[in-house]
Amino acid sequence: MTIHLQRELDKIRRMLLSLGALTEDRFRLAIRALNEMDVDLAREIIGKDEEIDLKEVQIEEECLKVLALHQPVAGDLRSLVVVIKINNDLERIADQAVNIAVRIKTLATKKAPGFTYDYTAMAEKASLMLKMSLDAFVRQDDEMAEQVRLMDEEVDAMRNAAYDRIKEAISETPDDAGYLINLFLVSRHLERMADHATNIAEEVIYMRRGEIIRHTEAFD
Repeated sequence: MTIHLQRELDKIRRMLLSLGALTEDRFRLAIRALNEMDVDLAREIIGKDEEIDLKEVQIEEECLKVLALHQPVAGDLRSLVVVIKINNDLERIADQAVNIAVRIKTLATKKAPGFTYDYTAMAEKASLMLKMSLDAFVRQDDEMAEQVRLMDEEVDAMRNAAYDRIKEAISETPDDAGYLINLFLVSRHLERMADHATNIAEEVIYMRRGEIIRHTEAFD
């Protein structure tokens, strides 16, 4: 590897980690807005989405430039492919934070029924998955990445529990169906966040082992 290529790869890595930190922050803000039903904060999250979109495009353009100018092979090529995929997943996670913010605006405008659903545990689990997946990338830790994959099943179970409970609430108070459906959709956004964190973990494993493990079971 040439010194110039190494510098370019290091630069892209720093850019990706910066995007990761920003995405984690947006996730935390979305959860805070949800817990406090803070419409102003929700609007702020929606308004700042373009910042992450621009960073995602910049990182992809840097990767494509390195591919064109240096034509990396073997491990360097694999690292660039992984960065491009993680970059996309981070942008999608930020999109889900925006989706939650949109739900908050909708929920705040509807009359709240005598029903609440606590997403704290699910949000904390998804947040931990994102943190661990990024830590696994930084440390090149495929075992930590495998742990993230296992946690995805827990988040799926939490989404299913939310579905069952909210479906029951809809049957009890059908007039509140609009509010309750929007409340359930929050669980879908959290579950998608966890899915993208799992994708990041799987890319770390690919970078470390050269194995594509999508659609395979995580070890226990």
